[in-house]
Amino acid sequence: MKNIPFLDNWLKRRDAARGTAVIALGDAGGDSDTEGLAKLLADCELLRVRAGDAGLELDDSPASLEALDQLTPRWRDDPEELPWLGNDAGLYLGSVIVRTVPGAVWGLWPSGQPVVRLASGREINVVEFGLDWAVNGAPELSQVYAEIAEL
Repeated sequence: MKNIPFLDNWLKRRDAARGTAVIALGDAGGDSDTEGLAKLLADCELLRVRAGDAGLELDDSPASLEALDQLTPRWRDDPEELPWLGNDAGLYLGSVIVRTVPGAVWGLWPSGQPVVRLASGREINVVEFGLDWAVNGAPELSQVYAEIAEL
């Protein structure tokens, strides 16, 4: 088997990865691109499956964030799944914010990191909040949402 340096480096770093990067193709200024990005980021498949396993259906509401906060964090037993679930939790938090906080939209940093941009112009790295929640249980997703909704 041939040595592929970039793949070897990626495999070595994958445990240190924190978050999702999204690569935007084409003109990122159009409404259809914004809607497509929102749909892509709202998928959160792993989080939805784990919540479903616990009897919780995620409906993209602030109340669902409170319900997530009450789940027993069984994902902490799986170090490989933990960062993926945390990433999904952050994207789900962002999706709830974008859907319910007036003026909030998805944005991308030049690195491809998705962030929520509030009407004030402030950018929130929701993936970091999701990762902290998955690893430590704090801050609670509902608490982050409440603080952002007040801004």
